[in-house]
Parts: sequence; C-alpha cells; structure tokens
Amino acid sequence: MISTDVPAVAPDAFGIGTFAASGQTFVGVLRDGRVFDTRPVLGADATIRRLLPNWDAVTDTLVEVVPTLDSGLALDDLDVLPPVQPAGQILCAGANYRVHVEQIVQSTLRNSGDPRNDEELRAFALQAVERQAQSDPFMFVGLPSAVSGGRDDVVLWTPGEQHDWELELGVVLKTGAHRISPDEAFDHIAGYVMSNDITVRDVMARSNVPLTDFVTSKNRPTYFPTGPVILPARFVPDYRRLKITLKVNGETMQDELVADIIHGVEKCVSYASHSTRLEAGDMILTGSPAGNAGKHGNRWLRPGDVMEASITGLGTQVTRCVAPPE
Repeated sequence: MISTDVPAVAPDAFGIGTFAASGQTFVGVLRDGRVFDTRPVLGADATIRRLLPNWDAVTDTLVEVVPTLDSGLALDDLDVLPPVQPAGQILCAGANYRVHVEQIVQSTLRNSGDPRNDEELRAFALQAVERQAQSDPFMFVGLPSAVSGGRDDVVLWTPGEQHDWELELGVVLKTGAHRISPDEAFDHIAGYVMSNDITVRDVMARSNVPLTDFVTSKNRPTYFPTGPVILPARFVPDYRRLKITLKVNGETMQDELVADIIHGVEKCVSYASHSTRLEAGDMILTGSPAGNAGKHGNRWLRPGDVMEASITGLGTQVTRCVAPPE
C-alpha cells in the first residue's frame, strides 16, 4: 500500500545538477527554482561523478549549508548539462507500466491492420500485461552518446518519421553493484533522475531481420535528454508516489503516478546488476507510463514542438524539437 500521510518529497528537498555559466562548469543545487553554486563549499573542481563515492556525506553537508548560501541564480540564465559528466552506462526497462503496455499493444496491433475490435484488442493487451508482470524485467542498453541536457534541443533524426516521447523515472548509482538483491538496491542508489527516452517507432523493426533495432530507434544523439538534477534518494519516502507528467506544446500527454509500474526500481536495479557489472554514475531507467503518441491519434513529434517534462521534485525539462541538419 502507498502511504499518503507524508509528502511525496521531503519539504527540505533539493536536486543536485551540473550547470555552466560564462564558460565555467560547476555543481549546483536546485531548490525553489534557483540554482546555488556549491563551489565555495565543495571546491572548484567538484563534479557529480567525483562526489558519488562520498554522496551521503556530501548531501549531509549541503543540507546544512544550502540555507546559508546567497540568493542563487536563475535557472534560465544557465546552461543546464546532464547531471553526470561523462554519462555512464545506461540500462533501460521497457514495457514496465501496466496501462502503457496495454496502450502500446493495442495501438501497435491497430496500426498494423489487426481485424479484431477494440474490446478484443484490449483483452489481448491485458493478457500481455499479466505475462510481463509474471516475468523478469525487459531491459535494453542505452548509449552515453545519446544523452543530452534537460534544456537542449532534440534532433528528429531520419530515417524514421514516427518520433515519440517516453518520459521515465531513473536512478543514478553512487557505488558499483554486481548480482545484488532487490533489498540491497537502495544501498547503491544516489538518487532519482528523469530522462525522456525518445523513440522512433517506424524504424524499430526491420522486415528482413526478426529483431528490434534499439540503436537507430532510441540511441541517436539527443535522444536521452536527462536532468536537470539528481534528487537524493533520502528525500523520497516512497518513489511510487512521484508523478510523471509530459506536455507537448502545452497539451498534457503523460500524467501518471509511478505506482502503475510493473517491476519497481529495486527490481530493475537488481536485475540489471545480474546482467552486467554496474558502476558509480550508471543510470537505470525504469520505463515510461501511459500516454505515448499512439494513444493520442499517432500524434508524432514534429520540428517546432516543445516538450515540457516534469517528475515530482526533479525539476522540469523544456526541450524543443528541431529538424536534422541538412
């Protein structure tokens, strides 16, 4: 059962990110819409990657000093970089929200010309949801070169015309992990992060190869806008109460609690650790909730579209879609 007697995020919570101004990059704390420069406290050479081995002590220090810092900087006056530089390994859970799986199965079959009516398609989709719930998480690999900042443009690369959004809750690891149990997962998690897993639906499958092409469909440059911050895990009593919201040109497309997740954060991290040796700075994405383009009449992304993405306590991404360079 999800507790509702405490806030979803602690009142004194803040996010930790990587920002740049006047050619200088620094670790900043994002709180109440302002960015506080931590260089006077953590040093000019601090980076999130270097801070991860001492993450808990660093967060303790920031809890004490953030209230004493100056008035901060406006986020719009800064370059917003991906929190971890350079990005580590990325492992992504797919088909991991109940309503999302139901919608994707139905829209995919309908788009392929399946003759069954809506009721029959929904019944088939619900069976797919239950099969997924009874199995292990389905995971694929993301490429660090696809990671971009939470205010960077998203390039709608071709080949492919059906560019879709998939806003996801992720975690960043503070320590390495290999073959750990779900109960041990939170010992390795620094905090939560959001990433928009841009996906080109019409190049996922190839007629001559019975496999899914995750490189072309999900891993081209700018396809993982990430950040703006890492929200330390200590500030989140129950991640299932976080809400994932994505708007395109002001229209809400995704708006779902993480509670609809099939395999939770701890299961995803544990499963990933049995597939590979995880390291500090790696990011595990836990899947996208309902509300992708197929649910909205195949309303694919177009140049000029602006996506506004948010997850409770993790700040806001504002990314503009642009055509690929000629």
